[in-house]
Amino acid sequence: MTISEGAAPSLFDLTDKTAIVTGASRGIGEAIARRLTQAGANVIVSSRKLDACQKVVDSINEAEGREAAHGVACNISYKQELQRLVDETRARFGPADILVANAAVNPYFGPSADISDEQFDKILTCNVKAAHWLSHMVLPEMKQKKDGAIVVISSVGGFVGSSAIGAYNISKAADMQLARNLAVEYGPDNIRVNCICPGVVKTYFAEALWKDPKIEKMMTGKLPLRRFGEPDDIAGAAVFLASPAGRWMTGQSMIIDGGALISVGEL
Repeated sequence: MTISEGAAPSLFDLTDKTAIVTGASRGIGEAIARRLTQAGANVIVSSRKLDACQKVVDSINEAEGREAAHGVACNISYKQELQRLVDETRARFGPADILVANAAVNPYFGPSADISDEQFDKILTCNVKAAHWLSHMVLPEMKQKKDGAIVVISSVGGFVGSSAIGAYNISKAADMQLARNLAVEYGPDNIRVNCICPGVVKTYFAEALWKDPKIEKMMTGKLPLRRFGEPDDIAGAAVFLASPAGRWMTGQSMIIDGGALISVGEL
């Protein structure tokens, strides 16, 4: 693809694109939803509680001066609720051009020997199967258009072992393989599938690691950039992967962690 002289469309322009963002009522998902709308997309803001979604929707629409966002409640544990999410998206804004599978859970902290089957199943269902289900609900219409972008929010935890969040890390490693498999299957249809792998970001999800200033200071002192991430540090990557700027990138796992992985074992 070449750009003719005098024509310089923005590489990050998402005008008239339809996006679904799960787990978008706060944290990383909210930041991604806001940045996608700023780039021109129409965004479905989804999480379990509709009132929480609506607060974000109202804020986005006021900021953008248009009906850029719409809220849909969805519990990603249930396949039928995911299908309703896709159906409501289509009815409101049209078929999804962009899917950001951000919502995830981690109901257990501790050694792997003590995790219950129910907790393990919940982690795998919400963090892996839901992304698989939702992807295949939007892929047929992306395939018809020969265009689409799926972004799965994984984690740097998918690259390392852990004595406390081992099952969660297993699910995040699986997300990366899910993206690789879908990228191979649907690349010929011009559909890109990638992961973003954040380090510790200051969200409710990771509150235990940053709420105590002493713990935060100790941990960030080991990071090359000397701070934990903010939700907006992740959002730009999602816009890149969803936009023409990322049109030749697929099957990849983009690490955004303040340098945590590169500094492991530093003396």
